Amino acid sequence: MTRLRIDLAYDGGGFFGWARQPRLRTVQGTIEDALHKVLRVSADDADDPLRLTVAGRTDTGVHASHQVAHLDVSDAVLLRCVGHMEVPAVDALARRLKAVLPPDIVIHQVTVAPDGFDARFSALERTYVYRVADRSSEADPRSRGFVLRVDEALDVDAMNRAAAMTLGLHDFGSFATPNPGGTTIREVKNAYWRRIPAVPLVPSGSDMGESYRTPSLESGLLVFTIVADAFARNMVRSLVGSCVKVGSGRKSLDWFADKMAHPVREGSSGPIAPQGLTLEHIAYPPDEQLATRANAIRAVRTLP
Repeated sequence: MTRLRIDLAYDGGGFFGWARQPRLRTVQGTIEDALHKVLRVSADDADDPLRLTVAGRTDTGVHASHQVAHLDVSDAVLLRCVGHMEVPAVDALARRLKAVLPPDIVIHQVTVAPDGFDARFSALERTYVYRVADRSSEADPRSRGFVLRVDEALDVDAMNRAAAMTLGLHDFGSFATPNPGGTTIREVKNAYWRRIPAVPLVPSGSDMGESYRTPSLESGLLVFTIVADAFARNMVRSLVGSCVKVGSGRKSLDWFADKMAHPVREGSSGPIAPQGLTLEHIAYPPDEQLATRANAIRAVRTLP
């Protein structure tokens, strides 16, 4: 068996999340169907199941500019995709996947994974970014698929004071739901809000003239970046929604602090709309530490 690493991106707007679901269009289901087609394997073949393991399961409507998955496939099955192409089997698989997948999924690369690699459990950290156009932003209608429009002026300083409370190891039970047998304890390594400066596409002083000084697509947006070892279900969107409530003045910083101190799930700290959220980076340790990391992270975490 060969373990392959697949780096990819997708526009989540047309999917019911990552995980395969019966009769629903999902990212995993779409890619696995493509794999069965190009490798000529029946979806009901119990001897050669083509199942993806992903670094981070994204919810319905959530995007990924850099997602990572792995696939275990026998060498004999992998060779089936070569056909007339005089390229290695892994390269042939990447080419054929790119040819049959829909335009809202892009394969960056397919490589043979190093020993000990597990897309999910070997990961050191994941980075999510949430983009908001508030009343102080000049919303661009072209960005509506990946930016949430909020008709309020948001206090970035207050939102950053709330975000700072999430740093470190905490039980995020007020903002997330655990998987069966899992936990909502996570370690947040970085979390902050910033407004993207208004930077023109053509720099000042260009001889192209003022008429070409068009603002960049993200100019003026409020952007939340959060990095953690892992995320529980709905955790990022719920943190964003709670920060927005603080930034709008509808909730206080004391309210946010109480949510952090008492990890109880209830309606006031529920998830915000999904379209503003993008998974942007997965970090892994050096190859020789992959297996050790995977074994360590499988343990259920507890607070000191």
